Amino acid sequence: MACNPEALKHVPLFALLDEEETAVLAGQVELKKFAPRQRIYKTGEATGQAYVMVSGRVRVTTLDQDYQEVVVDEPAHGEFFGFASMLEQTPHQTTAIALEESQCLEVDRHDISILLQRKPLAGMDMLTVLGKQFHASQQLVRVRANRNPNEIIEKDATFGERVADMVAGFGGSWTFIISFSVAILGYTLISAGMGNKSWDPYPFILLNLFLSMLAAIQAPVIMMSQNRQDTKDRLRSELDFDVNRRAESEIQGLARKLNLLGEHINDVEELLRQKL
Repeated sequence: MACNPEALKHVPLFALLDEEETAVLAGQVELKKFAPRQRIYKTGEATGQAYVMVSGRVRVTTLDQDYQEVVVDEPAHGEFFGFASMLEQTPHQTTAIALEESQCLEVDRHDISILLQRKPLAGMDMLTVLGKQFHASQQLVRVRANRNPNEIIEKDATFGERVADMVAGFGGSWTFIISFSVAILGYTLISAGMGNKSWDPYPFILLNLFLSMLAAIQAPVIMMSQNRQDTKDRLRSELDFDVNRRAESEIQGLARKLNLLGEHINDVEELLRQKL
C-alpha cells in the first residue's frame, strides 16, 4: 500500500526531511503490513529490499554451524533491517519474522539514492544503524565463540609462569623422582667412601643445605603453578556456565516453538470442527 507522508515523520531517519522531500520519498517507498508470525524474508532470498520498523515487533535471526537459531537483532522503531543485503544487492543472510502485527517501510537502492540526493546527511544516520548492527554481530561472535581455556591461559602467560609450569611438571614426574634419588644416593656413597677426605663428610651438612634451598625455591614455584591451575578451572567453569545458559535459552526457544505449533494445531482443529 502507498505510504502516508505522516508515517515518515515518525521515523527518526526521515524526521528531518521537509514537506517536499517527505512527499517525494513517500511516493517511492511502500508501507507493508505483516501478520503475527508472518515471514518478511528468509535466508538466501534475493529481494533487493530493506525495511524500516514503523510499528510492531520483528525478530531477525540466522543459523549457526550447528543449525541452531540465533537472534541477531530485534529492530526498534525507526531502525533498518536487511539493509546490508539491499546495499550489496546480495541474498539475505538472515531471516526476519514478525512477532506481532507490524508495519514496515519497504525501501530499495533507488529509494535510498533519492533520499541521499535530497538529504545527504541522512547517510550518516544510515551508517550509524549499520555500525550498531556490526557491533551487535561482533558481540554475538564473542559470546558464541568456542573458547579453549588452555589456549587462553597459554596466550596470556608470561615467561616466568611458563617456567613455573615446566618446573612443577618436572618436579611431579617419575623422571625427577628417579633421577633425584640416584643423585642423592650417588652423592652419599661417594662422600661416605672418601671418609675424612670428603668435601661433605657424614652427616652431609652441605647436602642438607642444598636440599633446604631446593625445597625453599620449589615450594613457591609449585604454588605459582597451582594458582594458574585454579585460574584455568575458574575459566572452565565460566565457559561451562555460558554453554549451559545458551543450552537453556535454546531449550526455551524449542518450547516456544512447540507451544506455537500446539496453538496452530488447535486452530486447525477448531476450523475443522466448524466446517464439519
